[in-house]
Amino acid sequence: MKRSPRPARLTLASLAVALGSGCGGEGGEPGVVELSLGHVGAPGSLYDVTANEFARRVNERLAGRAELHVYGASQLGGDDAMLQRLRLGTLDMSIPSTIMSSMVDAFGLFEMPYLVHDREHMKRIEEAVVWPDLAPRAEAAGYRILAVWENGFRHITNSRRPIRGPEDLRGIKLRTPRGVWRVKLFQALGANPAPMPFSEVFVALQTGVMDGQENPLTQVTSAKLHEVQDYLSLTGHVYSPAFVTTGAGPWERQPADIRAEVAAIAREMQAFVYETAARMDEELLAQLEATEMEINEADPARFETASEPIYEEFAASVSGGQALIDKAREAGTP
Repeated sequence: MKRSPRPARLTLASLAVALGSGCGGEGGEPGVVELSLGHVGAPGSLYDVTANEFARRVNERLAGRAELHVYGASQLGGDDAMLQRLRLGTLDMSIPSTIMSSMVDAFGLFEMPYLVHDREHMKRIEEAVVWPDLAPRAEAAGYRILAVWENGFRHITNSRRPIRGPEDLRGIKLRTPRGVWRVKLFQALGANPAPMPFSEVFVALQTGVMDGQENPLTQVTSAKLHEVQDYLSLTGHVYSPAFVTTGAGPWERQPADIRAEVAAIAREMQAFVYETAARMDEELLAQLEATEMEINEADPARFETASEPIYEEFAASVSGGQALIDKAREAGTP
């Protein structure tokens, strides 16, 4: 699969656009509103491909009125730093995933293992849960959700042994994204989880600071994690949506017509995102099968049984948690 070109390194001028004048200002061509979008995905990742396509569509439709610049590969910092910039108005958009559960506890719903069956199920959860329940909670916390995209179905890689059931995770130092429920999940499964920015994962695995990590295949391959991992276990333990997100207050300062069109394009992008993600899952698994990694299927039933206490804790500790779980599960039936 052809990889997208690596983004150019930020110059002082482009950094100023991304973190200052371009966010809500007009730092480029006179009369053209400069918009910025940051993400953590490496070149060739699903984030990279979809963010660039989003920018292409925005720039084509809003030519002469607005221009969107994409800064990937954590050029503007990790997810937490970018979320802070959204609220400050020094970044217009980002695509957070797991970290949303650290900002708004109800987003921990998507940390519940094996909750989302497939992308069609996710579409129904979006309508039943995201827009009526989660988006207003995000708004109250200072964030506006424009659209629901994808990070993907997550699998475990490590350098010690195949993971077929929870017992195989015992003692494994596992990097997780920053999200309280992911840490709780892997603690319950017997691993030694530790949150870490994605930009630091390769070196941590290479040096043995971490034994393994869990991510969608697109993140594994684009970040070349297969070069420092011996085993890929197809657990599919969590499906992670990604949210095209702005700072609620700063976004209101943009012209209303531009806000409306950007939001519409972001939602229209979902079909492209899901189609691209499904294709990449097949292609990337074939690529990884051609490497020296040992690949195995895991037993989802054993993981589901071992992680049931996580559902119980979420239901008990998050306001309306049980109702969110029930709505998401009910959406599993068309």
